Amino acid sequence: MDRRDFFQKGSAFTLGGLAFLSSINKSFASSFEKQLNRLENMSPGAAIEDDDFWSWIRESYTVSPNLINLNNGGVSPQPKVVQDAHIRYYQYSNEAPSYYMWRILDAGREALRSKLADLAGVSSEEIAINRNATEGLNTIIFGLNLKAGDEVVLSKYDYPNMTNAWKQREKRDGIKLVWIDIPQPTEDDATIVEIYKKAITNKTKIVHITHLINWTGNIVPAKAIADMAHSKGCEVIVDAAHSFGHLDFKIEDTGADYFATSLHKWLCAPFGSGLLYIKKDKIKNVWALLSAVEPDGGDIRKFESLGTRSMASEMAIGAAVDFHNLIGGKRKEERLRFLKNYWVEKTKDLPKAKLYTSLKPQYSCALTCIGFDGWKAHDLDAYLYEKHKVHVVSIIHEKINGVRITPNVYTSTKDLDVLVKALTNFSKQNPPQNK
Repeated sequence: MDRRDFFQKGSAFTLGGLAFLSSINKSFASSFEKQLNRLENMSPGAAIEDDDFWSWIRESYTVSPNLINLNNGGVSPQPKVVQDAHIRYYQYSNEAPSYYMWRILDAGREALRSKLADLAGVSSEEIAINRNATEGLNTIIFGLNLKAGDEVVLSKYDYPNMTNAWKQREKRDGIKLVWIDIPQPTEDDATIVEIYKKAITNKTKIVHITHLINWTGNIVPAKAIADMAHSKGCEVIVDAAHSFGHLDFKIEDTGADYFATSLHKWLCAPFGSGLLYIKKDKIKNVWALLSAVEPDGGDIRKFESLGTRSMASEMAIGAAVDFHNLIGGKRKEERLRFLKNYWVEKTKDLPKAKLYTSLKPQYSCALTCIGFDGWKAHDLDAYLYEKHKVHVVSIIHEKINGVRITPNVYTSTKDLDVLVKALTNFSKQNPPQNK
């Protein structure tokens, strides 16, 4: 998008975001507007590769110059304007905590709820603000009315905190877990949908879907799976921990009845911030995880009864949403995919290299997993850090043995050149068993 189109299609987000961010840091907001002006006559492709703009984005973060952080999938740093908002609210709270937190900042939750709902494309009466995807999804998993014999379909590549929650319900309540195996990567919607379909019986109540698999970065066709599951009378849970703020989509695009994400990942919000979505007519069917006046009521706010928590952190989520909207969700997604392609195209054919992630744009974005035959993932992880100060994370799960590499919008191509050099050098070594 050019700047004019950007403002026309998202004027409420953009102008409101600039105004809000200006109240935190006038210089930053003014500078951001100038940067958007630069993009006015650029094609989308040119904007994605515009080093001046993305260098400015990099300067908006406070990342270490002595470490190349390529594990943004675990948790992302926050741009300075979000840190400033957090600090400002924190200092404000400390002037008189019980007054400023509970009477002033707490009142801001409704405006924040609306802002998140706009970003997610749903009603504000379907959004609860919590601390992370684990809390949101566990709220759903433990809150659903399931009985002995009811079946749940889930994948071996779903996140451990969720599979462990389901295992607890299996042990405690006698439900049946039906496990499927999704080949990594799989690049055909029909094949993936059929795998889920074959696991569904007349006893299946829930289909649990991980939208973007954290181990490999492969994107699952959630909407197609959800449509099939709904046609068979099942409800659908979508784990969007790694897709929200990463891919440009709305919740309805996933077909989810229940949905949760961590905002401190790709949205770059304060650490320990998350979002829970439940369709309005299904809220009453999920028991509140913690104490609530009406634990079986129809108000989404029953899931926010967490006791004392950091209002400063919560309120600073708004600055992260504005920063995200100013970049633009589609522009951000395409930049992230460009960064992935930049290093993968230079390394995928290295000797012994094994890529666990699809290169087709509809099946992957920034998050990628690569390994080398004969080497353990932790060996590659250690080499990248010790020899090149590149920080990644080892992935050993099911048939996966590699490192997960996740750049973010502040990552430069120069950073990725270091990664490419490191992987190239590593590929020339003999595996331990051959020495």
